[in-house]
Amino acid sequence: MAKLYFRYGAMNSGKSTAMLQAAYNYEERGHQVLLAKPQIDVKGDAAIVSRLGVSRPVDFVIAPDDDVYLKFAQETALAGGSVSCLLVDEAQFLSDAQVDDLFRIAVLDGIPVLAYGIRTDFQTVAFPGSRRLLEVAHSLEELKTICRCGRKAVFNARKIDGKFVFDGDQVSIEVGEVTYESLCGVDYLQESGGLLGSGRRMLGEPAYASAPDSDFT
Repeated sequence: MAKLYFRYGAMNSGKSTAMLQAAYNYEERGHQVLLAKPQIDVKGDAAIVSRLGVSRPVDFVIAPDDDVYLKFAQETALAGGSVSCLLVDEAQFLSDAQVDDLFRIAVLDGIPVLAYGIRTDFQTVAFPGSRRLLEVAHSLEELKTICRCGRKAVFNARKIDGKFVFDGDQVSIEVGEVTYESLCGVDYLQESGGLLGSGRRMLGEPAYASAPDSDFT
């Protein structure tokens, strides 16, 4: 049986690079793959862009209300009906229902699905797509990166004009330069004054109302 894989990590852990490498590995062995990403992720427009400068257009983008199971079937038909794997970048921006569609593709169609994304936002709250993937994926794999201190980074901290902030909307609407830094648990707690999720979203509040911050992918 094919599986749904969730490969997650903090920012700058090489998720997009790993995804492009996986696609290359399939194709090097004569297999056809499809690449997709959520429409809300405008970084690189309709392409996967890695920090190493490697990029590749996606085969389709996933709109917020798309039925991914149906869309994959349509794209597979356009590709000639022979697809060995579906790879999805920035999967944290998918809805619960869309993650369930990825599960159906793997289980019902027998096509492996490799989903890559960030686990939590800057308040240590799980993105909806990531939370659902953690619940239903057959295989979970952490892609690691390091904090400034050399420990493994696990959180993504927001900075505005170079200063750490730990409350606010998941999508920043503040005035100023917004950037992010991957931190280990120790440094995150030091910077936040010992708090986790100090401004966490209320239950049922939308995860994001517009495009994600340009640096937070």
